[in-house]
Amino acid sequence: MLSLSLFSQEKEDEKQAQLSLKKANDYVFEGNELIDVDNFVSAEKKYRKAISEQPTNVAGTYNLGNSYYEKGNYAEALFRLTQAAKNGTTKAEKHKAFHNIGNILMKDKKCKEAIEAYKNALRNDPSDDETRYNYALAKECAAQQQEQNKDKDKDKKDENKDDQKDKEDKKDDQGDDKKEDQKDKGDQDKKEGDDKKDEDGKPKDEKEDQSKNDKKDEKENQGQPKQQPGQLSPQQIKNILEAMNNQEQKVQEKMNAEKQKGTKVKTEKDW
Repeated sequence: MLSLSLFSQEKEDEKQAQLSLKKANDYVFEGNELIDVDNFVSAEKKYRKAISEQPTNVAGTYNLGNSYYEKGNYAEALFRLTQAAKNGTTKAEKHKAFHNIGNILMKDKKCKEAIEAYKNALRNDPSDDETRYNYALAKECAAQQQEQNKDKDKDKKDENKDDQKDKEDKKDDQGDDKKEDQKDKGDQDKKEGDDKKDEDGKPKDEKEDQSKNDKKDEKENQGQPKQQPGQLSPQQIKNILEAMNNQEQKVQEKMNAEKQKGTKVKTEKDW
């Protein structure tokens, strides 16, 4: 009885799988008819229903991927065709999926990745001339991109060298400007030091002090009558008068002394 029960369950699972496959194929067929009349939106829904009914349905994912490719949605197309290549059970299914994956990658200028896709396609069908042709184009495209990348790297290195040279030149210019500024400052300090000295080499401050003294004397003499040429100053007249008085006093003293010496004193006899 146990063996009979297991057998019955297997039959039921197989029946359900066949029913799902039939539904999925019907949805794919309906989607194909809608694509033929350019009704992409409705076709997309049918293909999605087919995949929902049977996730491993290769026809649904492959046709949906091709539909996205025709509409220029390369990212979604690549995702669906990768699913188809993974779920494919025959070489023919894998070959077609990888071939179209290569085409999508070429559209995106991913030539190196396209080479690997075409290789996988040729592994499953080496006799396909179209795949071999696309494979050769992908190799040529990859070689050109590699050469362009080398040129870009070279240009970038040269640009970096130029930038480094510009930085070094700028640094040298700044150093020269700094030296020139220091030289100018030194010359200015020397000039200021020379300006502080008079013709005899004395500090300018000392000369200014002497000028202040001269101005002070000049101020003190202000209010005094100016001495005319050929005339004696009041001070000179005063000195002469004092000298004459002194001289007259000396003469008077001398005369007085001589009078005292020459006068005889008359004495009376005391008879």
